[in-house]
This record gives sequence, C-alpha cells and structure tokens, in this order.
Amino acid sequence: MREIRFNLLLLFIAFYVLFSPAFSDLVISKLDRRIDLSSQIVRTTTSLKVENNGIDTVSDILLPFPDHQAKNLAHLRAIISEGKGKTKGSSGSLPIRLVNPEGMPPALSWYAISLPKELGKGESISLDVKAVFTHILRPFPEKITQADIQLLAFQDGAYYLSPYIVKVQTLTVKLPEPKVESYTKLENTKFSGSEIKYGPYENVPSFSYTPIVVHFVNNKPFTVAQELVREIEISHWGNVQVTENYNIYHAGALITGEFSRLDYQARPHVRGASAFKNLVAKLPPRAHSIYYRDEIGNISTSNLWGDSAKTLLEIEPRYPMFGGWRTSFTIGYGLPLQDFLFLSQGKRFLNISFGCPMEEVVIENLIVKVVLPEGSKDISVSVPFPVNQSEETKISHLDMVGRPVIVLEKTNAVPEHNQYFQVYYKFNSLSLLMEPLMLISGFFFFFVACIVYMHADLTISKSSASYMAKLQWDEVQTAIQQFQNIMNRCMAVHDKIEASLRDLSRTGDVQACKAARKAADSSLKDLSKELKPLLSFLQSSPQAVQILSKVEELVAKEKELQEKLMLKHSTVVDCYEKKLGGRETENRVASVQQKIALLRQEVDDLFEIIDEI
Repeated sequence: MREIRFNLLLLFIAFYVLFSPAFSDLVISKLDRRIDLSSQIVRTTTSLKVENNGIDTVSDILLPFPDHQAKNLAHLRAIISEGKGKTKGSSGSLPIRLVNPEGMPPALSWYAISLPKELGKGESISLDVKAVFTHILRPFPEKITQADIQLLAFQDGAYYLSPYIVKVQTLTVKLPEPKVESYTKLENTKFSGSEIKYGPYENVPSFSYTPIVVHFVNNKPFTVAQELVREIEISHWGNVQVTENYNIYHAGALITGEFSRLDYQARPHVRGASAFKNLVAKLPPRAHSIYYRDEIGNISTSNLWGDSAKTLLEIEPRYPMFGGWRTSFTIGYGLPLQDFLFLSQGKRFLNISFGCPMEEVVIENLIVKVVLPEGSKDISVSVPFPVNQSEETKISHLDMVGRPVIVLEKTNAVPEHNQYFQVYYKFNSLSLLMEPLMLISGFFFFFVACIVYMHADLTISKSSASYMAKLQWDEVQTAIQQFQNIMNRCMAVHDKIEASLRDLSRTGDVQACKAARKAADSSLKDLSKELKPLLSFLQSSPQAVQILSKVEELVAKEKELQEKLMLKHSTVVDCYEKKLGGRETENRVASVQQKIALLRQEVDDLFEIIDEI
C-alpha cells in the first residue's frame, strides 16, 4: 500500500512539472467535493467555479480521471449551477465527450465538458460534476467468517485532480455509519458523525496529489448482477409484459469457513451482518400479474405493497447471500398499455424506464429487449446515454414473419441509468385483425375439412380387387349374422319343446304336449327353408372359406340335437299314454338326455367360435 502511494505521488509530481503551464488560462476559484461511500456505488459530486484569466475564449473544460477510476466510471454528468443555498438551481446536462489531448500521458483518461457558450476573458461559470464509480471499494480483509463485519478500503486523493490551479478546495467523505477503522489524517482534517472533512486547502497547484485511505465498516448489500436481461413485449390488446432474468452475486468480502443456518436464524444481525436476505424492486404503480421464480419453480418468499405512486416487490432468495455467493431468478409483471404507449406525429412510441427497478444494484451487463408487434416498421430509438443497439426477430404464437426486437445493451449500469427511453415505430391498426382472422379461418377450414372427409368416398377404385374383396366380406358378415339369427331361433324352438315336457309332467295334459310338438315341427321346417339359401351363398363365396366348416358343423349338430329332442319327446309322451311310472320314464330317456346335454355344449362352443371369426 505504501509503495502504491509513493508511486502515485511521484507520477503526479511529474504531471505537475510537465503539464501545468499548458492550462494556466483557466483557474478554479472555489471547489467543494463530496464523496459518498454509503453503498457499494461510489458517488462524487464536485461543485466548482471556473474563471478564465487568459486572453483567448474557452469552450471546453477538461476533466482527467486516473485509469483505475476511468475503467470503473459508470456515469458522468455536468450541469451549470445557478444561485446559492435554497435558491440554487441547475440547467440541463452539458455534453461530455471522451478526448485525448496532445502530449498527455496514457495513465489518465480525459473528458471534455462542452460549454453552452464560450467563456471569455474575466468570465466565470459554476458547474456541478457528478461521477458514479463501481468496483472501486475493496474488501479489506478480502475473506471473512460468518460472524465478522465487512470492512472496506477506499483510496483517493485529498486534492482534486485537475490540470488547473485550485485556489480554495474542500473534500467531504460520507461514510455509511459513524464507524471507521482508520483514515489518513492531514492538515485541516476533521471526523464528525459519519463524515470526514479535509480542508479548506488554498492555492493548490495543478495535478497536485496527496493520497488518502479510508478503512471503514460497510455492511450494506453488495448486490451485483452479472447479467440482467429485460424483455419488454408490447401487445396492442392492452398489455405490456415485462420479464427480467437476473444472475446475481454478492461482490463483498468472501465468506470463509462453515455456514451455520441455526446461528444465522438466531442472530441474523450478528451472525450474518455482511449478508443480505432480501431485495426490493420498485415497480410502476399499476403493475399486475406479478411472479417471482427460479429454475426450480415458484418462490413464495415475497411480499407486495402498492399505492397510487408505486408498487414495491420485496423478494427473498432461497438462502441468505454472503460474499461470493450467487443466485439466479426471474421476475415478471404486466403493465397497462395506455400508461406506456403513446401517439406522436403519426407514430406510436413506448416510453418506459431502462434500468433495473432494484435500488443500489450494479449491473455488469444489462440487455434490454423491446419486442414490438408483428408488422411494425420505421423503427427508431431514443436513449439518454450511449448504448449498443442491434435488432433481431422473435417468432411467437400466430406469427407469420416474426416480431421485430430492438436489443439495447449497456455495460456497468447503475441506478442513474434507470431513465426513461423511447422506441418509435409505425403500426397499421388493421394488423390487429390478423390474428383473430387467422384463428377464425383456421377453425372454419378445419370444420370444412371434417365435413368433406365424412362425406367423401376416399377409395381408390370400386373395381379394384381389394375393394371387391371388402364388399364380399361385408356380404359374408351379413349372411353370418342372418345365419346366427336363424340358429338362435332354432334353439328357442328347442327350448319350447323342453318346456312342453315340463308342463306335461306337471299337468299330465298329453294333448297339449302333442300340440306343442306339432307347432315346433312346423317352426323348424320353416327355419330350415330360410337357412338353405344362406348356406348356398356361404358355400359359393370364397371369402367364407375360413368360417364355412364351422357353419356346416353347427348345422349338423343342431340337426342331431333336434332329432334327439324329438326322440325324447316321443318317448315321454308314449310313457304317459301307457301310464308308466315316473322312474320308468326317466330310465328310458336317461341316455338320450345325456346326449342332448353334450350336444347343447358343443352347439354353444360353435356359436362362440363363429362370433370370434
């Protein structure tokens, strides 16, 4: 650390000797500098009054930054300060550009503030220069345990680095709390409350440098988004859908040793002072359909508050975030279209905020994607700071050629970049009817196709062998059904014969039994006549070959069963006429009855086989 201080001191002494005459026309008569260290983002506000003591007019004021600060410079703004105290006002931001003055060493990065009008001899101007830096606070020590507090080291110069002479200057360093391990003590140094004040110092030459180091306590969340992808999708049906994918890590001192959740839950402010367990996103006032999830699924540890001015979403990761720990999650919400989409000079334009809705989050790579409706054209973008812009296409549901997507990319983004930007485009209102018409047409043609299919004959040829075979098989199936019907009727007649014998045994009415036999004979004769043409058709059809043998076998079995039933009927009637006893009658028909039972079983089996075929 001492070697770094010494080298920097030698370097800036060399700057002073070599380059101070080159900028002698401008003098800073008064300079007040404030450095805010209350969060991970370092903000400096420099109020300076510049006077032109030379002959020539001046249109630019140069601002040098050391390279280690310039590479972490996230935001730089300069405004003209007017008035004093409560009446102090400011105009709009002045243009600032990166320059490379001739003869300047490469160890400095130079920015030039363009004045609204040239500064003449003897004239002065008051400016407020606001600079925002990231990643210049270093954890010291770099690794701590769960129970340790987080200490940070900040290094800068007590004097304002400038190519101009500074007549009077002061420096105020604001700390997050009135706890400091150590700080550099110089002449006119005062530590009061949570502020360290240096100065005033008078007649400080250009490029003067005296290093200061502040070692202080800061347990504020060091939330850094390695990447944040915001997708803003416009639907002219009344909604703006915003989806934000975060990849976050804690950029503070790395935690070492074991983590105890029990200790953390018992005393989170002691056993987890350097960790953060929640984040708060400030969403637009009428945000709706809000969700918070990660790759596992929905995360229920969130709270939502809203009023007419804002909507606050408090989210908690699945675990407390210590130094070096990472997490990824997604936040999504919908916004009313009328609050963000407007018309101007025949164009529609989206007016929405650019950056992250969470406070004090550093975003290393911010990607904002604006998905416009399909058919949008003549697209232009207005962003109040430099960004990388590109275009791509997104294919979504019911799209024909895809939706144009404007991609805006910004590195090292801070809350100061959460400003409104505009995307202008032209869109024909009739294009809104495209998707409903596509749905209506799709359903219409689907039902038409169904109707055509149901009524169309899709066979290749009615004279083809396959078609003729199908017709013949259909005829065979019809004949088989008729055959089965006739056989079932025959079996019903058999049952009537059996029923007449049972009635005879109960009533002894022989004449009634003979009458039933006569009716059965007549029915069976008629059924036999109906069966003959069906058998002839099946015997002549080639499609009935596989089933014909079973049909003929069933006919033979039925005929045999019919003969046995008639024999049984004649025997029983004869015994009743001779008035033989019941046991004698049973003995005479016993063998026939056994044969009848066996034939009935065979007939039933043949019925099942024919059904399966």
